[in-house]
Amino acid sequence: MNPVLLSIILIPILEIYLFIKIGAQIGAFNTILLIFITAIIGVYYAKYEGLNTIRSGITQLVRNEMPAYEIISGAAIAFAALLLILPGFATDCLGFLLIFPITRKLFFGNLSKKFNKNKDIKKNFIDGEYEDIEENDDRKV
Repeated sequence: MNPVLLSIILIPILEIYLFIKIGAQIGAFNTILLIFITAIIGVYYAKYEGLNTIRSGITQLVRNEMPAYEIISGAAIAFAALLLILPGFATDCLGFLLIFPITRKLFFGNLSKKFNKNKDIKKNFIDGEYEDIEENDDRKV
């Protein structure tokens, strides 16, 4: 079975199950309030982390380096913000894991290293100086 179709079916079932279990423990009003609070806090923190990622990406561009991790991180933050807006506790947990820089680096750190291979290419160059010799110069080789 297609994994996307399977996740479209299983994620709402998991969220409904968690709504019922958590609602039975803390009450329906507190459950709804908790969903709204996590969405508001998550979106504001996603905005903060997104601006930090943009700032870091601009710094990488100024240093003439490819901001591979920042590009991947920006996409992950946008996806995390979407997950936090969706009502549910499982999507909120995954969204918060993607927003925090420590766990995002664990998820996508190795992926960004594959894109930074141009740093290794720069190590193969030998830096040197040269001097143009004029035709009338006595130091001809």
